[in-house]
Amino acid sequence: MRILLVDDEVELTDPLSRVLKREGYEVDVADEGQSGHQLAMQSDYDLLILDWMLPHQSGLELCQHLRSQGKTTPVLFLTAKDTLDDRVMGLDAGADDYLVKPFELRELLARVRALLRRSTATETNAPVRLRVASLELDVENQLAYRNGRLIELSEKETQLLDYFMRHSGQLLTHGEIYQQLWQDEEQPSSNVLAALVRLLRRKIEAPGEAPFIHTVYGKGYRFGEGC
Repeated sequence: MRILLVDDEVELTDPLSRVLKREGYEVDVADEGQSGHQLAMQSDYDLLILDWMLPHQSGLELCQHLRSQGKTTPVLFLTAKDTLDDRVMGLDAGADDYLVKPFELRELLARVRALLRRSTATETNAPVRLRVASLELDVENQLAYRNGRLIELSEKETQLLDYFMRHSGQLLTHGEIYQQLWQDEEQPSSNVLAALVRLLRRKIEAPGEAPFIHTVYGKGYRFGEGC
């Protein structure tokens, strides 16, 4: 299980990260909001533990932004803000639990275990999500995410991206792709696949971003960031 701890109090993060690692968790630490946000978007975590008051971007803003981008990773707030209004605000922002500082370590670990159990149970019925480097695909909802961008896809674009991501790094011939995408349909003309690839490239490869879809001339395509 991977946990991201975002807090600017070194006297808290150092001992807490050591305890979590002793419990068997893999722990990354960020000491301000922007770097925490970047890590949360680029990596798959099973739990985020966020301080409310952070430099550059508050934990509340970080949580709100992640939820707006479709991230469903459980969030536990650790904060000195202890009023009822604060708790309501935190939960409304998308947090799953809220623990006021100072706290008992046993209670924190119990809440971490509970959130991770809940997350594992939810994932059993969750939509299929694929990830290759900075790109994530929600197959069921025909949505992709890259560097904080939400990308809406057509049904055929989703099918093509799904096939590419499941075979990342492999050479996929034109024939293999046609068979996969149009197996129960009449095979379209040869330029239909090229047009579909162009449309998908425009959506998942914004200016300045590394390309994912690489043409192997005369044969087909290879998918991967920078390959």
